Order: sequence, then C-alpha cells, then structure tokens
Amino acid sequence: MRTTPARRRARRAFAGAGAAAVLLAGPMTGCGPGGSGGGGGRPEAHAGPRWNTAPASIAAVGDSITRGFDACSVLADCPEVSWATGNDPAVRSLATRLIGDVEAPARSWNFAVTGSRMADLTGQLAEAAVHKPDLVTVMVGSNDACRPTASSMTPVAQFRAGFEQALAGLRAASPASQVYVSSVPDLQRLWEQGKDSPMVRQIWKLGICQSMLADPLSAGSGATARREQVRARVVEYNEVLREVCAKDALCRYDGGAVFQYPFSAEQLSRWDWFHPGKDGQARLAELAHRQVTAAEPPR
Repeated sequence: MRTTPARRRARRAFAGAGAAAVLLAGPMTGCGPGGSGGGGGRPEAHAGPRWNTAPASIAAVGDSITRGFDACSVLADCPEVSWATGNDPAVRSLATRLIGDVEAPARSWNFAVTGSRMADLTGQLAEAAVHKPDLVTVMVGSNDACRPTASSMTPVAQFRAGFEQALAGLRAASPASQVYVSSVPDLQRLWEQGKDSPMVRQIWKLGICQSMLADPLSAGSGATARREQVRARVVEYNEVLREVCAKDALCRYDGGAVFQYPFSAEQLSRWDWFHPGKDGQARLAELAHRQVTAAEPPR
C-alpha cells in the first residue's frame, strides 16, 4: 500500500515528538551529562566530597583526655599515651594505626589543653589549621559538664554556638580537613565505677567533677537529681555535636560510641579514677580507628 504525503508528514511529526521525549527523559533517568546510566540513578554532579578512610596527617584538639592527663603520673599530662596522637605501643594511637610508627611523629600534632571547654575549641582548631591536616580529631565537652555545681555547667545554646564557630573557623582556614568528633563520655558511668571504693571517694573529694561526683554515696533526692541533670546535659551536648557535625560534609560524629562504651575501673587512671588510664586510652584509639576507617559513618 502506498503512503500518502499526509501520512508521511504525520509519521515525521510523530518521530520528532518521540525524539524530543527521549531527550527530555535523559536527565530524568540519569542518562544525561553526569548521570549514572543506571535507569533512575541520581546524577553525580551534586555528590558531596568523599570521606578519606586513610588520612596521612592528624591534628588533635580537646581537653585532658586527649592530653593523657593522669595516665602516667599524678597531676601531669602524658601525651605519649594519647589515644589520638601518642606513640606508646601499648596504646597504639589513632595516628600510629593510620600513619605508622615511623611517620606518625612527623605527621601528627596535639593541640589539646587540659581543662579546656568548648569555648577554647576555636583557638585550638586555628592552631591545627596551620598544618592543613587530613584529619582533625575533636574530643571536648567533659569540662563543660564537670563544674563545681550543676548550675554552672555550660548552657546548651552556648555550647552549640561555640562548636559552630570553631568548625566554621576551621573550614575557612583548612577547607579540605576532615573532622572526627568523639562523643562526650557518660560521666554517670564513671561515678558508678568508683563510688563504692573508700579510697576513690577520698580522691574525688579533692575537687574532681563535683557536679557529678560530690557526695558519691548519697541516695537523697537532691544528689540523685543533680547526677541525672549532669547526665542529661551530656546527652544534650552529644546531640549538639551530632547535629552541627551533620551539616558539614567532611565531619563525622562517632554515633555516641564513646558515650555508650562500657568503661570499667580497669580503664581508669589509678591516680584520679576519672580520666582514662593507658588501657582506657587504647580503647578510645580502637573506637576512633574503627569509625575513621569505616566506609560509611555510624548510624
């Protein structure tokens, strides 16, 4: 059967409409520029930066825990056993595990300061940014909760503002640095581990974390409410760390790993029964290494 001119024009019009439909569908199905071609996959053009599981340099910021305070001797820092950057083989710090015994000393820096609170983080991160490290570890917040009284703990809004400011400063000075954020430890668990020991109670009377550890054997409503208030504040701090970190494509929060870890007396300092001892530092290094080298962040 012969095709009439009218039918030929109709066929050309239909073919042209079909081609236009294919062209329009291309970007929607991921077949256009930057698409995966996988039939419905999202274009990769807007994908964020990928997490590097093998950073080659590390800077650590934070407080006495990262300085190894009271881990080697009484009332003294011991950075050689720091979970983040130490060189003690019994600890196997995060830097050692990632970079190696030989290279770690030249490619890791510890800017943590004993007694630091969130308000001090901006300055520490500014120091760290000078080295443009591949990874910055953050562990801060214990001293914001460990105050002479529960009422003198750092307000949550102030804690949030301090973390946002500190992270923004790092991003401006060292945009490519990844950030690993450890959760604040569960201070109530530390109280539970030492409260029944007369020796430990005497040590705590020297002024260690009185918001949580004062009157350690008291079961009165006031003491109980105070401890619960401190623990609740730590939980709030950790939620701030999680939320602020989640807004930064190169920031990874530990998912509460440190807060949830069942620390026992064996992991605590024999001088204050509060800070991590050498074994506790090793456990922190192990937790951090697991999180940093994971292909996906904790959920």
